[in-house]
Amino acid sequence: MESTKIGNKYFIRIDPGEEIVSSLTKFCKERSIKLGSISAIGAVNEVEIGIFDPLKKEYYSDTLKGTYEILSIKGNITSNNDKPYLHMHIMLSDNKYNAFGGHLNKAVVSATCEVIIEEFEGRLDRYFDEKIGINLFEI
Repeated sequence: MESTKIGNKYFIRIDPGEEIVSSLTKFCKERSIKLGSISAIGAVNEVEIGIFDPLKKEYYSDTLKGTYEILSIKGNITSNNDKPYLHMHIMLSDNKYNAFGGHLNKAVVSATCEVIIEEFEGRLDRYFDEKIGINLFEI
């Protein structure tokens, strides 16, 4: 992974074989990024996506293996227990141009992943909401 900072934005290249979620979490931790937004495009060959069922309060996930183009990764950076908390969703396309999407749990880069993180001043924490079953913004 390589990066550069211009103003309040980080431009990051994640290389083949690297895992996106853990790489970006480590990146934010090392730079003490506590609040921001994430956008990315690229290509992966293994990805775990999920969806939350609010009635059962459970996440369901599937792992996809093959050739996938990242149409978009959108997400935010907040804090939870004083650590960076990345919440990202991904939209993918396979070689037949079918689209898949969901909560991004894990993704291994096949060609490249180009990420832009915009850092904001301040801090926003999360808390676990028992009623809903997920971590929410603490507003």
